[in-house]
Amino acid sequence: MASNSTKSFLADAGYGEQELDANSALMELDKGLRSGKLGEQCEAVVRFPRLFQKYPFPILINSAFLKLADVFRVGMLGSLASIIPERKNAHHSIRQSLDSHDNVEVEAAVFAAANFSAQSKDFAVGICNKISEMIQGLATPVDLKLKLIPILQHMHHDAILASSARQLLQQLVTAYPSTKMVIVSLHTFTLLAASSLVDTPKQIQLLLQYLKNDPRKAVKRLAIQDLKLLANKTPHTWSRENIQALCECALQTPYDSLKLGMLSVLATLSGTIAVKHYFSIASGNVASSPRSSDLVKLAQECCYHNNRGIAAHGVRVLTNITVSCQEKDLLALEQDAVFGLESLLVLCSQDDSPGAQATLKIALNCMVKLAKGRPHLSQSVVETLLTQLHSAQDTARILMCHCLAAIAMQLPVLGDGMLGDLVELYKVIGRSATDKQQELLVSLATVIFVASQKALSAEVKAVIKQQLESVSNGWTVYRIARQASRMGNHDMARELYQSLLTQVASEHFYFWLNSLKEFSHAEQCLTGLQEENYSSALSCIAESLKFYHKGIASLTAASTPLNPLSFQCEFVKLRIDLLQAFSQLICTCNSLKTSPPPAIATTIAMTLGNDLQRCGRISNQMKLSMEEFRSLASRYGDLYQASFDADSATLRNVELQQQSCLLISHAIEALILDPESASFQEYGSTGAAHADSEYERRMMSVYNHVLEEVESLNRKYTPVSYMHTACLCNAIISLLKVPLSFQRYFFQKLQSTSIKLALSPSPRNPAEPIAVQNNQQLALKVEGVVQHGSKPGLFRRIQSVCLNVSSTLQSKSGQDYKIPIDNMTNEMEQRVEPHNDYFSTQFLLNFAILGTHNITVESSVKDANGIVWKTGPRTTIFVKSLEDPYSQQIRLQQQQAQQPLQQQQQRNAYTRF
Repeated sequence: MASNSTKSFLADAGYGEQELDANSALMELDKGLRSGKLGEQCEAVVRFPRLFQKYPFPILINSAFLKLADVFRVGMLGSLASIIPERKNAHHSIRQSLDSHDNVEVEAAVFAAANFSAQSKDFAVGICNKISEMIQGLATPVDLKLKLIPILQHMHHDAILASSARQLLQQLVTAYPSTKMVIVSLHTFTLLAASSLVDTPKQIQLLLQYLKNDPRKAVKRLAIQDLKLLANKTPHTWSRENIQALCECALQTPYDSLKLGMLSVLATLSGTIAVKHYFSIASGNVASSPRSSDLVKLAQECCYHNNRGIAAHGVRVLTNITVSCQEKDLLALEQDAVFGLESLLVLCSQDDSPGAQATLKIALNCMVKLAKGRPHLSQSVVETLLTQLHSAQDTARILMCHCLAAIAMQLPVLGDGMLGDLVELYKVIGRSATDKQQELLVSLATVIFVASQKALSAEVKAVIKQQLESVSNGWTVYRIARQASRMGNHDMARELYQSLLTQVASEHFYFWLNSLKEFSHAEQCLTGLQEENYSSALSCIAESLKFYHKGIASLTAASTPLNPLSFQCEFVKLRIDLLQAFSQLICTCNSLKTSPPPAIATTIAMTLGNDLQRCGRISNQMKLSMEEFRSLASRYGDLYQASFDADSATLRNVELQQQSCLLISHAIEALILDPESASFQEYGSTGAAHADSEYERRMMSVYNHVLEEVESLNRKYTPVSYMHTACLCNAIISLLKVPLSFQRYFFQKLQSTSIKLALSPSPRNPAEPIAVQNNQQLALKVEGVVQHGSKPGLFRRIQSVCLNVSSTLQSKSGQDYKIPIDNMTNEMEQRVEPHNDYFSTQFLLNFAILGTHNITVESSVKDANGIVWKTGPRTTIFVKSLEDPYSQQIRLQQQQAQQPLQQQQQRNAYTRF
C-alpha cells in the first residue's frame, strides 16, 4: 500500500503521465513534505525545482518556499531575504531566534540576519545594536562572535550606520588580538569600506600598517587579499604614499609568497589611474622620474625572478608603466619590458603545466597591450612570437596564435610579414588527431586569415586543405570555415562547407551547411567587381542574388521551433534587399543613357516649377531609390534593436550595413535631389584608427572616400550629369568590393535572454474573449519572468522592462453612439524593474464602445546604458465589451416609450392623407 500511495503521489504531482495545475501539484508535494517517512520527504524536496521551472510565478513560489521553510526552519527564511526583505514578522522571528538556547537555531538566525541586513535598511538599523551587544557580551562564545562579526559588513545603508559599525570593528581589532579575530574583523572592515565608500583611504592605511608591522603570515596574507580587493574596486583612492609603502614592503620581504601577493596588487594598480598619481607632481616637488622610482626598481628586480608568477607580475607592471606614462625617456623601460616578456615566453612555452599556461597568458596579454600602446615595438614582439612558435608546446602554441591574431587585427601592416612563417608552420603542424592538435589547426588558420587580409592565394588554400584532409575532424573543418566566413575569405569557406555536406546526420544540419555554402558562393561572386564597369557589376550582383535566394530557402528549411534562426534569416533578407536596391540604382543611373529626358522636359519643369523635372524620369526613380535605402537603414536599425543577446562585433557589423544604406541615400540627395541644402558636417570624416576589425577599417575607408567624392561634386555640376551617376555607381562598387563579414552571432549565441509573460484575467481558450461591461474598466495584470541561458549578462543586462499595452476595435456590436475620442482607444506604457528576474504591473483599460477588442501587450527592455532593445514577446488577448444591464434597461424603456408615439404619428399621417 505504501508503494502504491507513493506512485500515486508522484503521478498526481505532475511527474508521471498525469499533468495537474499548479495548485494541485503544490498540494501533492506538500503531502510528501508532511509524510512521516524521510525518503518521501526528500523526494518531495527534490521535485520542487521542476515545479518552479514549469510555473515560474511568485504566488506559487512564495507558497512553496513557505512550505519548505516550515521544514528547514530559520535557515530557509534567510534564503528568502531577497523576496521578503521588509516582512516585519520575519524580522521579529530572527531577533527572537538570536536569543535561543538551541545552537542550531542561533546559527540559522545569524545566517538569516546577514541576508536580511544586506537587503533591508530597516532591519540593518534595528539589528545593529543587538549584534553589537552580542559581540561585546562576555557570555557570547568566541565561535559565535566570529560568525556575528561578518554581519557588520552589511551596515552600509547610510553614513551613520556605517560609522557606528566601523567604530565597533576598530574596537574589536584592538581588544581581541588573536589571529582568527583579527582576520575576521579586518576582512569585515574592508568589505564595509568597499560597500559604503566611506573611509576607504583609512582602510588602505590600516591594512598597510598590519602588512608592515604584524609578524603573523596569516594576517599579512589577509591584508594583501583585502588590498587587492580595494585595488580592483577603488583604485582612485590610492595615494602615492600608499603605493610607495606597498613597494617598500615588497622590496623588504624575504618570502616569495608574500612578494607575489604584493606584486599582484601593484600590477592591478599599474593598469589604472593610480599609476599616474604615483608619477604625478607632488606638492612642491618635481614630477617623479619613472626610472628612479621604487615601483620600477621592484619591477625590474622581479622580471627575471625564478618564480614564474613574480616574474609575470613584474613584467606586467613594467608594461603598464610603459604604456600609461608618455615621457620620452622610457627607452630603458621599454627594453626591460620586451626582454622580460621574451624570457617569460621562452620559459613558459616549453611547459604544459597549468601554472605555466596561466603565466603565459599574462605575458601574451602584455605583448598585445605593448604592441598597441607602443607600435614601434610591435615588430620585435611579432618576430619573437614567430620564432618561439616552432618549438613551443601545442597548448602554448594555441595561446600564441591568439596573441598574433590580436596584434594583426590592431596593426594590419604586420600581417604580410608573418604570413610566410605561418604557412610553413601549418605544413608541419598536424601529425595527430588529438584535441590540442585540432584546436591548434583552428587557431593557426585564424591567424592566417587575419594576416592575409585579402583573398587567400592558391598555395595557402592548398596547404590548409591538405592538412585538414589528413588529420582533422568535421567539427574542426566547420570551425575553420566559420572563421573564414568571419574574415571574408568566402572562396575558402565555400569549399569547406561543401566538403561537410555529406558528413552530417541531421537534415537540419545539412540545410544549415548548404545555406552557408550558398551565402559564401554569393559573396564570392562579388569579388569580380571593377570600377567603371557597370554592366559587369549588374551581372555579378544578379549572380550573387541567385545564390542568396537558394541559400535563404535552405536556411528556412534548417530552422526549427526551438531554433528559429530569426536573426540569421532577417540578416540575409536584408542583404538580399540591399543587393537588389544596389542593382536598381545602377540601372537607374544607366537610364540616363538609355532613356534620356525628352525635348519638352525643360518646358515641363518650368510649368511644374520643379527644376529637377527637366532630367526626365530619372528624377522620380532617384527619389524612389533614396526612400528605399532609407527604409533599408530603418530595417537594419530594427534588427539591431532586436539583437539584445548579440556580441559587440556583430552589432557593429549591423551598424555598418545601416551606415552603408544611409551613405547611399545621402549621396543621392546631395548629388541629385537637393544639392543646395546638403550638409556634410554630420557625416564628417570618422577616422578608421579606432576600428576593431579589418572589415570595419576597410568600410570606414570606403565611407570617407565616397563622402570626399560626393562633396567634391556637390554644386559643381548641374544635376543630373554623367559625373553624378558615375559617382553613385562607383560608390556601390566600392562598398561591395569589401567582403562581407559574417560575425559570431550568425553562428553562435553566447548569451540567451527571453521574457515570459502571463496576463490575468486570461481566458481558458485563447480564442475566447473576456467579457467586460462597457461602463467598467478592466484591470489587466501583467506578470513576467526573465529567463537566462548558461551565461547571463555576458554582454549586457536588463535594467528595466518596458510594457506597452494597446487595444484596437475588431468588430462593433449594437448602435453607434457618440463616444469621446479618449474612450475609443487604449495606449499605455509602463516601465518596471525586475526583482530577482520577476516583474509585475497593472493597467486600467476602458472599453466604452460595444464590440470585440484586441489587446496587445508588447515588452521591450532597457539595459544599464539606457539603450532600448525590442526583445518581445508580443501577447494578444480578446475582450468583448458588453452593454451594462442598467443602460440596457433604460434604452429598452426609451424604445418602448417611443413606439406608441411613433404609431400615433403614423395614424395622424394616414388620417391627413
